[in-house]
Amino acid sequence: MPRRSLARLYKDEFSGYSPAKFQQDLLAGLTVAAVALPLALAFGVSSGASAAAGLVTAILAGFLMGALTGAPFQISGPTGAMSAVLIVLVQRYGLEGIWVAGLFSGALLLLIGLLRLGRFIAFIPAPVISGFTSGIALIIFIGQIDNFLGVKTPAVETAAGKFLGYFQGGFTPSLQSLTLGLVVIATILFMPKKWTARFPASLLGLILATLLNWTVGWSAPTIGAIPQSLLLNDRLSLANVPWQNLPDFIAPILTITALGAVESLLAGAVGSNMTGIRMQANQELIAQGMGNMLIPFFGGIPATAAIARSSVGIKSGGQTRLVSIVHAVGLLLSMFLLAPFMSRIPLAALAGVLMVTAVRMNEWDAIKFIFGRRFKTDMIAFTVTMLATIVLDLTQAILIGSFLAGAVFLNKIASIDISLQDMDTDRLKQKGIETAGKCRHVRVAFLTGPLFFAATGQFNEAFQNLKDTHAMILSMRGVSLIDTAGLEAIHRLHGRLHKQGGTLMFAGVHENAYNMMKRGGLVEHVGEENFFWSSDQAIVEAEKRGCNFCS
Repeated sequence: MPRRSLARLYKDEFSGYSPAKFQQDLLAGLTVAAVALPLALAFGVSSGASAAAGLVTAILAGFLMGALTGAPFQISGPTGAMSAVLIVLVQRYGLEGIWVAGLFSGALLLLIGLLRLGRFIAFIPAPVISGFTSGIALIIFIGQIDNFLGVKTPAVETAAGKFLGYFQGGFTPSLQSLTLGLVVIATILFMPKKWTARFPASLLGLILATLLNWTVGWSAPTIGAIPQSLLLNDRLSLANVPWQNLPDFIAPILTITALGAVESLLAGAVGSNMTGIRMQANQELIAQGMGNMLIPFFGGIPATAAIARSSVGIKSGGQTRLVSIVHAVGLLLSMFLLAPFMSRIPLAALAGVLMVTAVRMNEWDAIKFIFGRRFKTDMIAFTVTMLATIVLDLTQAILIGSFLAGAVFLNKIASIDISLQDMDTDRLKQKGIETAGKCRHVRVAFLTGPLFFAATGQFNEAFQNLKDTHAMILSMRGVSLIDTAGLEAIHRLHGRLHKQGGTLMFAGVHENAYNMMKRGGLVEHVGEENFFWSSDQAIVEAEKRGCNFCS
């Protein structure tokens, strides 16, 4: 699909727009706002920032990213996956770490979008993404155990270390916090689906837990004051950017960039399947980049497109990107109208929301498919990535998982099938080719698979014995890919044949392979007269030439 400008996207999207469609966008936007409100507060807290930072992020992302998005159904904001990355940054560098990494990852996303490199994000294997997602889900779940139990355990950089620390004891759970968290979890899990279609279960759970904590007079820790301003007191300033320490932020910047791009494009893929509308990936990355460059200067945290919120907008009948903008307006109004109530929300209640979200964010269908069908390599890639995510740095987890999956993929495609056949007189007659009967040294090799660096060893081994071969025909209809290593292997084969007075011929060469062979000088070196449409044509020509080199 050709690249379309933002103006063209707007024109296509709002062509024939009517008051009825606006009403659908309005209702869908308000529904998304109701779903996004508890998530924005929860992810703000779980990222190590504040509930206000999560709310500001959701509002700004809804306005800016929604206006610039590459698809009408994308809704952006703070997400669980991102909060798992950010909490580590806060522990190491404080809030400035979040803002600096968010700013430069936004710039990198913008650059990727402008250079139209969005398609390369799709090269991360699915089992790696699923393993990474499950690892992040564990990080979120483990990270909320403190708030759920109403305790404060020592900070640890890895989720695995944090989880093991609970078995060492030294803390007493709060019955009040535990009760409030369970109220939220029970509401989300057992609220009838026909009710959740009208009112988000997570929001109702927060309301019930807050009212319980307030009316009974419990002292469970709460969110605290919500500033009624988009410009928070704690925010990024260019004067405070630690330029001398920027090398320390390279890994977090790359992690946030990769995570933002992958999550946004995955949300786009899900939305495309639901609506039939294809997302412009590079425009989406431009939107994500510009939004994340701006948000830190307001005190927000990095944002990305969210599958859950985008799906709610689609299911609610949303038609255009106005759904995102209406949802941002709804959140903005809640900041001014509901701030006193939101300040009383117990942290344990938010922990309940996040724990359920963490369990549900696992790609259970993909996991069931991989393990149910026993795809061993995918199982290994998934498990290694998940464990690396909770034990190591998230950047290392992506690299390890991608390297493992890449190695497995190379091992699978490195095998090239080579079937060698001697074309003696009887075999030629079976093919309906009349021969002069003078040449019994024509051989045909049927190649299937890519001829690249990992397959050249097998190629060289197959042609190790060229004794009495005066015409070698490579039937390459099944070879769509050749790299420079493959060209060198063919060059060496031609040289050996030429040295003993033989000829190398080609049949059924794929256009892509032929262009590569031409660029590499192989066509000129071997001669275009030795390229044929089919192996039969090459055999006939080899037989005609037989008297010249076989007599």
